[in-house]
Amino acid sequence: MSRVPLVNGSTIPAGSKARLDEIHGAFGTTPNMFWAVANSPAALASMWASFGALGGGVLGARLGEQIAVAVANRNGCEYCLAAHTALGRKAGAGAEEMAAAQVGHSSDPKTAAALRFALKLVDERGRADDADVRALRAAGFDDEQIVEIVAHVTLNLFTNYVNVALAVPVDFPSVPLRAAA
Repeated sequence: MSRVPLVNGSTIPAGSKARLDEIHGAFGTTPNMFWAVANSPAALASMWASFGALGGGVLGARLGEQIAVAVANRNGCEYCLAAHTALGRKAGAGAEEMAAAQVGHSSDPKTAAALRFALKLVDERGRADDADVRALRAAGFDDEQIVEIVAHVTLNLFTNYVNVALAVPVDFPSVPLRAAA
């Protein structure tokens, strides 16, 4: 049971209504996470704007979803793991590819470098060093892409914290958390 109410037709704050309509239009439904976040119109606006901005970024949906499952798995966020696994499959990633991404692995060296960096940011609370950024550049990432990787990590920290702290019920097919190898 969620620790905050999942708003509904009679309890939707006025400042959240239009954004919830946009979310419903984008997904064809409104995932529970957004019903919980809608308790704060400002938080909902921030989250939805970040999803929109990064969705149009240079990394692409597939890598964005792989980063999301790696961060979710590391943070023990079952909600985000389930949601982003489904979205990753929709973006063209196979089941094995998404399962590998959960623990920061990929058969693609460029993706593997991004996942290593993302998990280092999570583990070290954002502390990266020159060698970490050089490794991303050596893998083929430019400055714009490097900044977007950081942005994806921070957005996913936001959503992980919302779902874990507020115990938002998972409304996507469940995906088991995996221990890091």
